[in-house]
Amino acid sequence: MSRPQLHPRTKVFWLRRRVPADLVAAVGRKEVTLSLGTKDPAEAKRRFSEELAKLEARWAALRQGSRSLTEIEAHGLAREVHDWWLQKHQANPSEQSFWRTDLGGKLWAALPAADARTLLADFLHGSFDPERQSAREMKAWCVQTAERLLGTRGLIVDEVGRERLAKAVAAAVQRASLALARYAQGEFDGVPVVATTQALSLAVSKEQKAVSFEELVKGWAAEKHPAPKTLYEWKRVIGQFAAFLGHEDAARLTPDDVIRWKEALIAEGLSPKTISDGKLVAVRTILQWGADNRRLTNNPAERVRMNAKRKAAETIRGFSDEEAAIVLRAALGEADPVLRWVPWLCAYSGARVSEVCQLRREDVRQIEGIWCMKFDPEAGPLKTASSERAVPLHQALLDSGFLTFARSVASGPLFADLRPDKFGKRGGNGTKVLGRWVRGLGLTDERLAPNHSWRHRVKTLGRRYRLASDIVNAITGHGTRTVADQYGEFEMAALHRELMKIPALVSSSSA
Repeated sequence: MSRPQLHPRTKVFWLRRRVPADLVAAVGRKEVTLSLGTKDPAEAKRRFSEELAKLEARWAALRQGSRSLTEIEAHGLAREVHDWWLQKHQANPSEQSFWRTDLGGKLWAALPAADARTLLADFLHGSFDPERQSAREMKAWCVQTAERLLGTRGLIVDEVGRERLAKAVAAAVQRASLALARYAQGEFDGVPVVATTQALSLAVSKEQKAVSFEELVKGWAAEKHPAPKTLYEWKRVIGQFAAFLGHEDAARLTPDDVIRWKEALIAEGLSPKTISDGKLVAVRTILQWGADNRRLTNNPAERVRMNAKRKAAETIRGFSDEEAAIVLRAALGEADPVLRWVPWLCAYSGARVSEVCQLRREDVRQIEGIWCMKFDPEAGPLKTASSERAVPLHQALLDSGFLTFARSVASGPLFADLRPDKFGKRGGNGTKVLGRWVRGLGLTDERLAPNHSWRHRVKTLGRRYRLASDIVNAITGHGTRTVADQYGEFEMAALHRELMKIPALVSSSSA
């Protein structure tokens, strides 16, 4: 199941997931069930996402099989233990008594593992050594902590890798404890601290209370009012990030955590643009809101970037005249209103497919005596403030019978049979339908975006036929570039005059 299930008797939500067939033997059962420990639907969804990510990570690790860890990888994993240990004890560093720095650097050199019988025998024979006992406890703690680190990430590691991670944990806590010893003496990075409240606040930040990612997302969303799709996608990204970390506390984050995540995304084979714009931007923005609103002391992702420059061969291009003609002629023969009219409306306006798909009967109107289509936020969400606009209908659309089609709709959406997606946008499903249809016409060049390439084409035609650049921006809904562009009005007659400089490419009589 893809959502939490409510137990009929206890009313507590559960996770149920069928084990993939290839893993049944390794897991030992066909289905995994796990109580989410809550009756709150919203909390259940959050815990479900977190537990499902952990479960799928464990399954992925099972498929990959046992692996080892390099020393560098082990130290990278152990870095969060270092930061957690410092944070846990930084307010009162002298009270840290478990980790003895005089023993921390020689745990594996000094002691073999000892079981309870060995310790009892030492005690009975009078050879019990408290120092050896402390070292054994520290070493056992490192081994257990390493196991927890592996468990939260679903990693299956061989004995060599597990020992390397346990040693890395010891090294991390040793470094942190040495730093705490200096803090206890009033020294930070070797610099004595002036005993004033102001100096102390500069040297040691106050202990940061836990701040959940969910709290930050809710605060950011309440202030910024993002589009539903953006909020959905960013929540999903933040959930993936938390699953990778193995915890929900944004206050524990370090820049190294964000860098480790970026490196993991690169290793998964995600494109630079996806990592930069689809992943890092979401995390960086949410954390920045937390820092700006004093939920966090800083933004650990502030300087973490991904070079996402596209190569020339990867950039989207507009339809050529020949390609545009293929699409427009094919549309003439379609009975489905979406396939018949949306490509033509985009071709002669440069409008976004999402804008066209949500047009209503009342949005096709005369303004200043000129037939136009108006992109109104009441019809559905628009990408930017400049996207709200009216665009004259090109003569090719009038000659092709678009007004007759529009008048045939009594009221409401022109493309009522196009089902809205989960965000209430007809453009989501319209993009999929049109994309498959255009590719089916043989236009398979990956640089062609079946829908967005119309916007690129209109820009190209604007240059070819010398349309005024500010008017082309007003037609396509691009924002103004200079303060001067914001002066004056864009009269419909001026928009119509410039748009009509673009000649009709296909006659409606060619169907």
